[in-house]
Amino acid sequence: MTSTVCLTFDFDAMSVWFGYPHTTPAMLSRGEYGATVGVPRILELLRRKKITSTFFVPGHTIDSFPAVVDTILADGHEVAHHSYAHVDPSEQTPDQERADMERAFATLRRIGVEPQGFRSPSADFSQVTLSLLEEYGFRYDSSLMADDFRAYHPRIGDSVSRDTPLVRGKEAALWEIPFCFEFDDWVHFQFNFSPYRNGTSAPSKVLEIWNKDFAYMHRTTSNGILTVAMHPQVIGRGHRIDMLEEFIDTCASHGDVQFRRMVDVVDQLDAAK
Repeated sequence: MTSTVCLTFDFDAMSVWFGYPHTTPAMLSRGEYGATVGVPRILELLRRKKITSTFFVPGHTIDSFPAVVDTILADGHEVAHHSYAHVDPSEQTPDQERADMERAFATLRRIGVEPQGFRSPSADFSQVTLSLLEEYGFRYDSSLMADDFRAYHPRIGDSVSRDTPLVRGKEAALWEIPFCFEFDDWVHFQFNFSPYRNGTSAPSKVLEIWNKDFAYMHRTTSNGILTVAMHPQVIGRGHRIDMLEEFIDTCASHGDVQFRRMVDVVDQLDAAK
């Protein structure tokens, strides 16, 4: 059986830090590190391994670091939609969410990208997010967690509460390529003072988690898809780049493994319908 690994990168740069209660120059410098140090290291590793991947890039990052985004595209990587200003859609009104989505579209199209996929900046949705994604013709999303190794069609309009059981809505046309926090480098590694987060895991601990899950998928799931979500300002540290290379090599050593952009996975899913 063939296993697929999607190495994805949320290239948030500075925009991620505006969601915190107090944005400081030191926070913003971390975002700049992701653009000027992290991305080049990632691209060099991917070139050596002959891997193309998907970068979810906010419009704010495109406007702030256009030359870096040009390099990502020149290397054949997919650039996908990640909002304009990295605002949690669950905290926006429907009009605000639509305006942010359209502003990001305009920025992406200005650099010649018609995005096929979306990842929520908060890995969370409002009640209208899925409807908007379908309205705007996205082919896939990678924010939800109702499966781990299999793509599926998420539902629009579910009804459920503490007092009422689930009433299922309609199945969306787009694919969900599932995401989970265990495979998000931010959760494991990103330290912050306020709100406090002691994200200082050893790479060996995270590598064990990632390797074990991949091995389980490869052993048990026909044509499984594993999504890894990383941030250049986090994974771009030298010891973590080494960890990522070791993870790539371990996956490849199992045989019958491919590393693919998400849009290429969706092409294959659609062709198999």
